[in-house]
Amino acid sequence: MRLELTPDQDAYRRRVKAFAETHVAPRAAAIDESNEFPKDVVLEAGRHGLLGVVIPTTDGGSGLDYLSYALAIEEISAASASVGAILAVNNSLVNEVIAKFGSASQRGRWLRALSTGASVGAFALSESDAGTDAANQKTVAVEDDGGYRLTGRKVWVANAVAAEVALVFAATTPGAGARGISAFLVPIDTPGVSRSDASDSLGVRGLAAADLVLDDVRLGPDALVGDRGKGFQVAMWGLDGGRVAIGAQALGIGRAAFDEALGHAMRRETFGRPIAEYQAVQWMLADIATELDSARMLVYKAAVARDQQQQCTLEAAMAKLAASEAAHRAADKAMQILASVGYRRGSTVERLFRDARATELYQGTSEVQRMIIASQVIGT
Repeated sequence: MRLELTPDQDAYRRRVKAFAETHVAPRAAAIDESNEFPKDVVLEAGRHGLLGVVIPTTDGGSGLDYLSYALAIEEISAASASVGAILAVNNSLVNEVIAKFGSASQRGRWLRALSTGASVGAFALSESDAGTDAANQKTVAVEDDGGYRLTGRKVWVANAVAAEVALVFAATTPGAGARGISAFLVPIDTPGVSRSDASDSLGVRGLAAADLVLDDVRLGPDALVGDRGKGFQVAMWGLDGGRVAIGAQALGIGRAAFDEALGHAMRRETFGRPIAEYQAVQWMLADIATELDSARMLVYKAAVARDQQQQCTLEAAMAKLAASEAAHRAADKAMQILASVGYRRGSTVERLFRDARATELYQGTSEVQRMIIASQVIGT
């Protein structure tokens, strides 16, 4: 069983790491403090092929495998969880969905723009009563003159403030649940589309999340992504990839927390010796390292499954669950090791602690991941 990266994958990981250290890490604290979308960093990421990692080169992407993509998200997120999340949304939830389900005209209009940073994409599924119960869509798409009229409100739409296009899910057959949902590509400048209630979140700040208000938005038939009534399947396919990416993001956050804790433990002395020599600290470091490496294997497995299987729902849910909870514990123990140094507002560990918590919430809470895993293993 081969567990090491290929030479090409490792070389790519090192290139992304160098990019993250040069362009992302120096901006991480400022992005968190200002809560402003880092447009210049995202544009630079586009120039380095990080907005369309698995998109074919003919469509402006990098044409790489999913494991390489996971490696990239981990490296970026170790520098800034916010930039990692921005890239994950654009890649997994918008760009890849268009590449798989979009029409030729949709692919031609959006893939290159989204892959190069000329445009940014947003994913609009959640509503006030349709989060965990994603099939409970109240946004409605009514057929009109061969096209559709959309009315509703989407909440917590990542990238919304900066996006040029959103992948929006709406009920074309209200009351039919998952069987009545369709997906639409909606340019943000379409009349009737507005953004409201930009979110001032605890962590992963700068994600440009906001509510998306759809007031009698008229779309042509060419806005439909995939088949009518198959939007829920489109969303779930996108979220499988997104959960692999969030697992990778969590690994990056957890690894950064471990590095902070280890460095402090080697420098900080009490009673004449580094605290790294005390068993209590050693065991915390050992737990962090073990849990992150265990989660990394699940993330890598899920990334490979994304390329090799028609569906990777089980692997993606396991990867996100394990990695997000490992990252939370890593940040918590890192703060314990740094004590007052880490608890201060503005410290790196304090930011990582807030960022890690978000990975257990978005794209399905830990409880949702356990529901998915149980359903898959029980066969319901």
